[in-house]
Amino acid sequence: MTEVAELEAQEARLTLPRFTYEDAWTLGTLLVGLARERKAPVAIDVRRGAQQLFHCALPGSSADNDAWIDRKRRVVERYGESSFLVGARFRAKGTTFEASSRLDPDRYAAHGGSFPIAVEGAGVIGSVTVSGLPQAEDHALVVEALERLLGSYAADGT
Repeated sequence: MTEVAELEAQEARLTLPRFTYEDAWTLGTLLVGLARERKAPVAIDVRRGAQQLFHCALPGSSADNDAWIDRKRRVVERYGESSFLVGARFRAKGTTFEASSRLDPDRYAAHGGSFPIAVEGAGVIGSVTVSGLPQAEDHALVVEALERLLGSYAADGT
């Protein structure tokens, strides 16, 4: 399976049955817990539409991470796919997002770490973003938290 196909499958698998304010808190705190266990110097952002529902900056992160969050989140908002998948699509075509997207790289970054929050029957309704680690690790941290959130829905029967 190609990287693009793997990332597409991951997104399809991580569609949620719902996403409430409480779910945003749960997702954010899951990410904080995972990051603290790993002593990861990250900033975390969870949004539904334009509303920021959760934000946390852990030791070692900086305002630069918030800027990266904004740039990666804009890619998710524009493409409806993870920032890592968007970057992988450009790489699979033998180019880069920066060279071929025609978007301002000061406003958009197709680097791993921002993931669409998709809800069954509604599509993409928000995003969850991590910044502070190498891009594949930012992406993997978000995926792990979404998998745990999805597992918690199954555990409580929703």
